[in-house]
Amino acid sequence: MRRTHLLNAAGLAIAAAAAALVARHFARRGWPIHHANVWLVVLAAELFLLAYASKAWGWQRLFRRGRRPAMLTLAAAGGAASVGGIALPGRFDEVLRVAVVRRCRRPRASIGAVALSLFLLGLIDSAALAPLASVAAATSDASGIARPALVLVAVAGAGGAAVVLGLPWLVALRPLRRFRASRWLVENATPRRDAVAAWAAVALSWSLRGVALFVLLAALGLRASFVLALAFLCASSASAVLPLAPAGAATQAGAGAAILVASGMDGDEAIAFGVAAQGLVIAAGALCLAAMAAWHAHGRLRALLPA
Repeated sequence: MRRTHLLNAAGLAIAAAAAALVARHFARRGWPIHHANVWLVVLAAELFLLAYASKAWGWQRLFRRGRRPAMLTLAAAGGAASVGGIALPGRFDEVLRVAVVRRCRRPRASIGAVALSLFLLGLIDSAALAPLASVAAATSDASGIARPALVLVAVAGAGGAAVVLGLPWLVALRPLRRFRASRWLVENATPRRDAVAAWAAVALSWSLRGVALFVLLAALGLRASFVLALAFLCASSASAVLPLAPAGAATQAGAGAAILVASGMDGDEAIAFGVAAQGLVIAAGALCLAAMAAWHAHGRLRALLPA
């Protein structure tokens, strides 16, 4: 019981510290680009929160019925990964996701089921980004390697969709049934209907993020172009959805800023926008993490109080 309380308190403290650091940075130095429209910034932050919720619902579809974690837990897991991306390198954010999901108050999914859901979620992320990357590659003014990079994201997304849709058929093949791993996959693989529902929800999540970036461009007085927002979204998210790409908040902000520069934006403005966008994503993730910690603390408090 004491360990549970400590973990809840630690989650709340980490979320509060991350939000405080972001707020302190902007309070001392101001927004990276001055004269930002506060109301549009708030709107962008709300859209990022809705994107977390939509992705959490889609991720929930990747678990078997009766073993699905709560949406708030999954949103908090995504938030923990964003907050951890400030300092953690490589794929350590996946470890944070697993740890948070295993803290769910509902019947717990096994570590293997959580890992499989994360693998499928990564493929669905790629599939959901493919149409956005295709549009950005076809319509943006990106030069150099930026356009081929967007094409690579689109191609990887098509491959991810094929794997997700073909996995239930593949593991059900008779020659593979004699393997224990295949039988486990048959029991835990996502049905096609749930996979399609997950894809729709994740696609909505990425679309909401694209709209949020468009709103943020307008809020900071930059060139408000939806194509530019899509290009930034695909470039900054490639490190999160491509299996062998580096992760981390700095990498994502830098990749997004690079494609803005390739599209003709001033370098200082592109870097400033990347920092502002990543700051809002992290702040929204910290809020999700704090909400889960408060939910757990409330449940423990009710259990301790006399009826």
